[in-house]
Amino acid sequence: MRMTRASARYRKPLLSGLLLGLALGLAGCNTTSDQIITGGVPEDVRARHPIAIEEGTHSIVVFVGRGRGGLSPEQRSDVAGLGRSWVHEGTGAIVAEVPVGTPNARAAASAYHEIRAVLLASGVPPNGVVLHNYAPGDPQFFPAIRLSYPKIKATAGPCGLWPEDLGPSVLDPSYNDNKSYYNFGCSTQHNMAAMIDNPADLEQPRAEAPAYTARRNEGFEKYRKGEPTTTNYPESDKAKLSDTGK
Repeated sequence: MRMTRASARYRKPLLSGLLLGLALGLAGCNTTSDQIITGGVPEDVRARHPIAIEEGTHSIVVFVGRGRGGLSPEQRSDVAGLGRSWVHEGTGAIVAEVPVGTPNARAAASAYHEIRAVLLASGVPPNGVVLHNYAPGDPQFFPAIRLSYPKIKATAGPCGLWPEDLGPSVLDPSYNDNKSYYNFGCSTQHNMAAMIDNPADLEQPRAEAPAYTARRNEGFEKYRKGEPTTTNYPESDKAKLSDTGK
């Protein structure tokens, strides 16, 4: 059967319409309702990746061999540092997990008494150290002494989320608007949270320390006599490396 010229003329628009509908249908299948749109998130990194205050754990591990019952100088320093940190930021008792039923159980028990003495010398009260014995279930797991205590810490993240392609894409409407990508600023917020000494500083300022009265009175006395109130440092000239500019 031969196709007429008129039927061929009407068939071409019909075929083009079918192809266009199929393309739109396939494009619609590529979108998801739970997709994060970069243009819909806040531009301020403090709102996009906020720093949260929560309770975490500060812990160290003390490895004790079967033939040694005491602590090495490095281990003693680590335990003392943990005790000083606990005085500053601890919100609960220090839990000492000591292994039992292991080849180094006797050495670990002896090391625990020294650990307790070092912690008490660092300012931890006697009731601030709690002993917990444990039996390792995995033979490949080294039976070490673990010291931990709860603390308030600042956290941010998680980072590394890339819900959108950074390159040009028709699926990313924020690309043409020069919007920042979703993960922008997350590492900065995460590092700032890790460096904060006291998480309470994020919520409120600290109380002012009392003024140094002796130094203030000396400055007032010089001002009353008409003398210069600046401080002289006679040793400062000795630290100069060059006389250029004099």
